[in-house]
Amino acid sequence: MYQHGLISRVLIVAPLSILGVWEDEFERFADFPFELTILRGGSAKKRETLEKVKQAEEGPLQIMVNNYESTWRLEEEIRRFNPDLIIADEAHKLKDGQTAQSKAMHRLGDRARFKLLLTGTLITNKELDVYSQYRFVDSRIFGKSFVRFRNHFFDMMGYGNHTPVFRSTMQDEFLEKLHSIAFRVTKEECLDLPGITEEVRTVELEPKAMKIYRELEKQAFTELSEESEVTANNVLTKLLRLSQATGGHLTDDSGKDVTISKAKLDALSDIVDSVTEEGKKLVVMARFVQELNDIEKLLQKKGIEYSVVRGGVNNRQAEVDRFQEDEICMVFVGQIAAAGLGLTLTAASTMLFYSLDYSMSNFEQAKARIHRVSQKEDCHYIYLQAKGTVDAKVLKSLRDKADLASMLVDEYRQGRNPFSV
Repeated sequence: MYQHGLISRVLIVAPLSILGVWEDEFERFADFPFELTILRGGSAKKRETLEKVKQAEEGPLQIMVNNYESTWRLEEEIRRFNPDLIIADEAHKLKDGQTAQSKAMHRLGDRARFKLLLTGTLITNKELDVYSQYRFVDSRIFGKSFVRFRNHFFDMMGYGNHTPVFRSTMQDEFLEKLHSIAFRVTKEECLDLPGITEEVRTVELEPKAMKIYRELEKQAFTELSEESEVTANNVLTKLLRLSQATGGHLTDDSGKDVTISKAKLDALSDIVDSVTEEGKKLVVMARFVQELNDIEKLLQKKGIEYSVVRGGVNNRQAEVDRFQEDEICMVFVGQIAAAGLGLTLTAASTMLFYSLDYSMSNFEQAKARIHRVSQKEDCHYIYLQAKGTVDAKVLKSLRDKADLASMLVDEYRQGRNPFSV
């Protein structure tokens, strides 16, 4: 479209946890000039960024990437950016048409020349989910009035006539409209879909957290240089503190835990919402106690039932059985060292690694909890990785089956900072 002169400015709206995926994919696959900007920081910083991009001279395709939650707050500034094409990624986020973010997307969509809606779960609960998403992408299909749409396709039933029930006699018309502008591909049709897929979700630490991380990185290298002999043990000891920092925590000189970042937790929140909205279960693996505490508090705040196996949990099998058998238990939280052996977690086909330890055997054993006999679906692994940190080196060594400690020691002996990416 850009090469045919149809578009010059694009707005991509996606969940917070996958903003970085768009950046990575454009860098890998876009065979045309483009400038991609991810809106980060507070509202004031985002407005400043939008203004700079808006004033940019015509040239490469201008791509702006933002998350749903802040798009409605920046609606006026985005209007002035004047995108020709708006892409709503994981668009089931718009299924509730009464939220501020959905209404803002409807209004922005009305102004854009082209719109694209991407989702694998157009209907997560009931047919009503369709309306708001189609209202954004093409209001001609189901109209601009939710009440009219509901009254046409649904009967109001139950006590007080408050429960919409889809009219089976309207199914043909509903499906014809639904598919009139849609392209659908099922897993079964993707014959080359592997049994295991892996995905790296890159998150960016907040500027203040990144500054602290860089200081720790510099300090670790200095301390290493002052030691008489550099061994695998002392390299990994220093790496440990950096890994803790990417998960958002730091132990100060008094031994007190200090929270320095919420970046991974925010990304996890998005992923939990997406998976559970599909009615699917999720396994979350993490290494550090503070991270496990954060994850449990997040699930409690969301009101999501979960089971957990970590240090201090005595009846592990009861926790596993609850996850496997109880339909309302949607998430399993595991500490990699404690939950990586002997457990069957095949009620889920998606596993998220919030953080990683450095043991190859622990890594492989943890992955095998969902990829085993009785698993009926393809398994999907998600790795949360803080951009520009040691997370990348740890994951690469585990996936390449390389000895992390030896690799870092070799880098140091070659005159490089082994903690830098």
